[in-house]
Amino acid sequence: MKSPKETALDRRLLLSLVGTCRRVAELLIADPEVHALQEYANTVSIVRLNYNDHGPVHMRLVTLNALRLAHILQEANIPLSLEREEIASAQDACIAVLLAAFLHDIGMSVCRDAHEEHSARLALPILDRILGNVFPDNIPLRVALRSVALEGIIGHMGHRIIHSLEAGLIPVADGCDMAKGRARIPMLLQESARAGDIHRYSASAVEKVEILKGEKRPIRISVRMTQSVGLFQVEEVLWPKIRTSPIQPWIELLAQVRDEKPRQYL
Repeated sequence: MKSPKETALDRRLLLSLVGTCRRVAELLIADPEVHALQEYANTVSIVRLNYNDHGPVHMRLVTLNALRLAHILQEANIPLSLEREEIASAQDACIAVLLAAFLHDIGMSVCRDAHEEHSARLALPILDRILGNVFPDNIPLRVALRSVALEGIIGHMGHRIIHSLEAGLIPVADGCDMAKGRARIPMLLQESARAGDIHRYSASAVEKVEILKGEKRPIRISVRMTQSVGLFQVEEVLWPKIRTSPIQPWIELLAQVRDEKPRQYL
């Protein structure tokens, strides 16, 4: 059974897509193994490890964030790597972004440590299954999309050097999912202090994260928070991921606590 939030995000995602990109999204949403992996990843994250949401809602929000970032770049005439290299169309390049974002945290179903590596291993047969369905006669394109999707998955923590713009969208999109809703479930499970609380309480202080068209650069990420503890999410989670991403040169990053003057990081 899917939650109402997950179902609403599925509808929102499908409405934002057309063509082969929409077809890939339909296959991901309908895949029972993908759903089971996402659900169990959340069980491990929230129930066992006392972390915040790493399940189906989070992975859908990251997907929407990543596609939003990709579309802003494309509207600013900044082609993604596969398009620039004349390997894929602009729409098909977004398939690699979609796949990476939708599957990036399934490795949490194994453990937190090196979960991005587990995500890549678990994603490989799923990528082959879905891309084989959508592009049965185009092996070079399948290989390229699979490779870039795996790069995005394995690079989403910002611990590895990644090169394609498609992969660079994933850590930024992941870091942008830090608003208070992401901390709701673990906060409800237990009130007393436990390991991982800084992630929960700092996320609870983040009121809103917006991905907008920028003023001096194509992308503006604006973070509004009710308490300064929310700056932990910006400075220790989002900013390091932006700093290691190849899309950093096109991002403006601002954070504001209540009515204070916004802090501009980029």
